[in-house]
Amino acid sequence: MSEVKLSYLSETMIGSEIVKLGGEIREKIRLGEKIYNFTVGDFDPAIFPIPQELEDEIVAAYRHHFTNYPAAEGNLDLRNAIAQFLLEYEQLDYNVNEILVSSGGRPLIYSLFRAVCDAGDKVIYAVPSWNNNHYVHFVGGQHVVVDTTRENNFMPTADSLRPHIKGASLLALCSPQNPTGTTFSREELERICDLVIEENERRGPEEKKLYVMYDQMYWHLTYGDIQHYNPVGVRPTMRAYTIFIDAISKVFAATGVRVGWAMGPEPVLFKMKSIMTHLGSWAPMAEQKAVARYLPQKQNIDNYLSHFKQEVEERLRRIHAGFIQLKGEGFGVDALAPEAAIYLTIQLDLAGKTTRDGMQLADQDSVTKYILDEARLAVVPFYAFGAPRTSSWYRLSVGTCKKEEIDEMIGQLRRALEQLK
Repeated sequence: MSEVKLSYLSETMIGSEIVKLGGEIREKIRLGEKIYNFTVGDFDPAIFPIPQELEDEIVAAYRHHFTNYPAAEGNLDLRNAIAQFLLEYEQLDYNVNEILVSSGGRPLIYSLFRAVCDAGDKVIYAVPSWNNNHYVHFVGGQHVVVDTTRENNFMPTADSLRPHIKGASLLALCSPQNPTGTTFSREELERICDLVIEENERRGPEEKKLYVMYDQMYWHLTYGDIQHYNPVGVRPTMRAYTIFIDAISKVFAATGVRVGWAMGPEPVLFKMKSIMTHLGSWAPMAEQKAVARYLPQKQNIDNYLSHFKQEVEERLRRIHAGFIQLKGEGFGVDALAPEAAIYLTIQLDLAGKTTRDGMQLADQDSVTKYILDEARLAVVPFYAFGAPRTSSWYRLSVGTCKKEEIDEMIGQLRRALEQLK
């Protein structure tokens, strides 16, 4: 294809490592190979279908011809249902003018960046994290990247953020975190919120405030003793500075049913709505009507979540146990204990090893390829989420995982590891 001159933005966009890896996986599957594909942050509907009641409401909404434009901010009945849902499940009290509906979370994130950030503004985000680097690039912001460590479960800390807070426009946080499946403790989130409150109190009345984007797409999906915390819940003063990003995408395995919402200060959401109006990024009318009717069905939701969470957690814990067993056998792998979401943080510390053919795995790219070729295991390296390319950590997603294949996958991985020296 011949080169053409286009915009600076399009010319400087960073290619997706996940898309690149996905192409390799699809080619192997096309050639008849069996691949254990744990790359996608999505669900196989044959394994994790959406709630039956929600599906019925969607079908009924289309049959009742709800196919016209919805309200730009989201239909009132849906925003009322969301408000009650938030109060019931998270004890967050937001009125309908503090809730903005969109076709999933991405348009909300984009419009928030556009509403808050000017070119050159400091945007703070930790790595690994999902797509923050791309959204900063969209607005021409200044990337303020904070590396995380295993010791802190790959979550940012107040101490790591403190040197960067002064003068920043946006702090992007996510819990449970994509890609790590880890969460903030109450104490650490309190300390981070105190930094934001202190910085905003320091700023004059004419200065822009420091806002926090709090992406909590996976907040329902926590396991064991893990609890989800949010900025407003731990520090009510944060209500003036926090914009939540949420959706039905993960909690109801409904990634293709495009209904998401933001909650936050009304003036910020009003500007976000203005931006989204020009994008046409509203959730479809029928889906809005369906979700508005489904969210009040507390018993049905509780029944669905009980089974759904049990199935996801079983997969995470069994795979974690398999990796810990391999670690105990002396192989260079590891995994963090499951906390939340549909992700397991695993380590493939194999760089420098030599294959049976005498080829050295010189870097993590080589490790990723070897594991895909020999173990037939596809996972996403943390460097696809902004971490250094030397990182030996990976995201493993169980949204398409068949339980009967877990032991088989661990056995195949063991055989591949045995070939290294």
